[in-house]
Amino acid sequence: MTTARTGKLLRELYERLYQAFGPQGWWPGETPFEVALGAILTQNTNWNNVAKVMARLKAEDRLTAAALTALPEAELAELIRPSGYYNLKARRVKSFLTFLQEEYQGSLKLMMRDSLEKLRPKLLSVKGVGPETADSILLYALEKPTFVVDAYTFRILSRHQLAPESCAYEDLRQLFMDHLPADVGLYQEYHGLLVRLGKEWCRPQPLCSSCFLEGWPEQGPKSKGKR
Repeated sequence: MTTARTGKLLRELYERLYQAFGPQGWWPGETPFEVALGAILTQNTNWNNVAKVMARLKAEDRLTAAALTALPEAELAELIRPSGYYNLKARRVKSFLTFLQEEYQGSLKLMMRDSLEKLRPKLLSVKGVGPETADSILLYALEKPTFVVDAYTFRILSRHQLAPESCAYEDLRQLFMDHLPADVGLYQEYHGLLVRLGKEWCRPQPLCSSCFLEGWPEQGPKSKGKR
């Protein structure tokens, strides 16, 4: 597929998703820190479980970097228990909090002043922060123009032959960034729309026959394999 055609199809996919679903307003969170914490806690679980943790932390006035830094790790683990893998995630949250304190005096506002090029490698060096988590923090908490790739993205693009199923995370992320303007709002909305499609239609067992993307783009039969 040519570069020009890839860019055209990615833009067309966005338009079709937006027309079908409208604005998604993703990611949930009232403050940059809440969004960053949610990106760590949502690993290997669904958002409903994370929302329970957020509600509790907020009710107890602990939804700040300072408050969570002051908590012993064991106590933090109990507070985030509904998110699953709570001992592991408590360590990851503590690693992020240590990084935030050492690099940015515990302030995401200070962190926002750095460029995407400086921030992304720094975040990826934090234990427990992988590419998807790092890009979620960068895009939604820090408003930096990086595209978030997740399982829904791989599944949707491979089934519609826009990317091979074996595509690496960085290659798929770069596919979007090479063919779309570096626009934070666009990247946020596009990711949210792909999540919506993946949850409702492009499931591991897809609902192709009733999907508004069935037969798109017209370039032969698409793969319906699991991912």
